[in-house]
Amino acid sequence: MQVLQVQLEVGPDPAEVGRARRWARSRLAGSGIGEDEPLAETLILLISELVTNAVVHTGCPAVLRMLFGEPGVRVEVADASSRGPARRQAAGDDTGGRGLELVDGLADRWGWQREGAGKRIWCEIDRADKPADRAPERGEGSNRVCGSPREPRVYL
Repeated sequence: MQVLQVQLEVGPDPAEVGRARRWARSRLAGSGIGEDEPLAETLILLISELVTNAVVHTGCPAVLRMLFGEPGVRVEVADASSRGPARRQAAGDDTGGRGLELVDGLADRWGWQREGAGKRIWCEIDRADKPADRAPERGEGSNRVCGSPREPRVYL
């Protein structure tokens, strides 16, 4: 199995989130995923959430990685903060606090692990077609507890 891995260093500035999205869109197109495909839009939203969490909540530089292989695409964001991601309960009018809920709802799998003095948060989207109107059922490839991920697929 062949895997393509690309990565981008992201500075600790919220403006870097837009740069990460533009970079990711170009890499998706280069991997054969069209920008108008639902998979591309989902991946861009996930990247936006994970990079935003890294730069806003840690104040540290981060590294965004995308790995293209079978069965799909893995997105990883590594940063130097040892503080793990924490879900927040956003009230109806809050403008933040929904990032991990979005990741949980959109990714087939996600989780995080400590890495040296920092951490890596990851999510995976399978390329297999799923009906757009069917949300994943509980236990159907979605992690429900941050920090207790299912065994991630290994991309070599």
